[in-house]
Amino acid sequence: MIRLLVNVCRILLGLTLTLSGLAKAIDPRGTQYKIEDYLGAIGLSAIVKDWQALTLSVTLSTMEFLLGILLLFAIRRRLVLMATLLFMTVMTVISIWIVIANPVSDCGCFGDAIHLTNGQTLLKNIVLLGCAIMVAWKSELMPALLPKSIQWIVPNGALLSCLAISAWGLYYLPLIDFRPYHIGADIRAGMTIPEGEKGPTLLTTFIMEKDGERKEFTLENYPDSTWTFIDSKTVEIEKGYEPPIHDFSIVDNESGEDITKQVVNDKGYTFLLISPYLEQADSRHFGEIDAIYEYAKEHRYAFYCLTSSNDKAIADWKDLTGAEYPFCMTDATTLKTIIRSNPGLVLIRNGKVMGKWSHHNLPKTNSLDKQKTM
Repeated sequence: MIRLLVNVCRILLGLTLTLSGLAKAIDPRGTQYKIEDYLGAIGLSAIVKDWQALTLSVTLSTMEFLLGILLLFAIRRRLVLMATLLFMTVMTVISIWIVIANPVSDCGCFGDAIHLTNGQTLLKNIVLLGCAIMVAWKSELMPALLPKSIQWIVPNGALLSCLAISAWGLYYLPLIDFRPYHIGADIRAGMTIPEGEKGPTLLTTFIMEKDGERKEFTLENYPDSTWTFIDSKTVEIEKGYEPPIHDFSIVDNESGEDITKQVVNDKGYTFLLISPYLEQADSRHFGEIDAIYEYAKEHRYAFYCLTSSNDKAIADWKDLTGAEYPFCMTDATTLKTIIRSNPGLVLIRNGKVMGKWSHHNLPKTNSLDKQKTM
């Protein structure tokens, strides 16, 4: 019975760590954003640079995946179990803090694949810590599944596989898109509140500046073009049913008009160039972007650049790239959720996501005709 219990705990612990690490590795940018949320909660966001948070993201996913695989194959049992015990102890302490301080609503344990509340995260970590203690107590009861002569293949293969998955997600896009804006998703359906449910009440405010004075405005009293856009924020002022897509809005940067419905209801094709922050965007592919914009104009398709950057950043981007396409304002978190690339390109039709591309593999105009027949 003890042997059975030890190995059930080993398999449960190994599978959970493997799946958790894999989910993070598939979407390293998403894990980076979650880490930055935690850092912001403790006041370290200004100290830790983006590349450092990204390095931590890849390191965390690789460590979890590797520990999980080694547990499942019972390789280097004592060393792996000591590392697992330490890891689960740290994670349990962090989850206690999360429950008390509530810095984020979702821990990000499984990326966007599985969402857990802070309470569920704490319960999960307590169970896994108990499993780790049980397995460490009787580690000799773990059966070695492979002879020692070939055991080296497993950790090396797991390490290279995990790093390759992360590299693909960073250079292109995640292998699996767990977010509500995946290819084939209907944005309008994702924004719909089921009949009988009351939606949350959201308030979007825009921070604008004029003559050195900053003020906050809503869509109802959005000022004229003499004001400079600084930032925007959306807050929930009354709880209710929250649809998968609850913060998607597009505001024309010139007129201040909300054109969200116009965009998602357009029965033709619409190209959305996504850049949460233009000042951080990779500008090396502006020639390919311009070619796609010219293609859109030629075929009378809509083309918008969605960003949360201010007017100065937009002007700098225009000067740098010669961009002539219209710019619209959208919340930065929403843009990061839509696509893990800065910039990235999304093709939609009648509210449905038809295609998504990283700036590293933007489509050629001749391939867009094939894309439209899909």
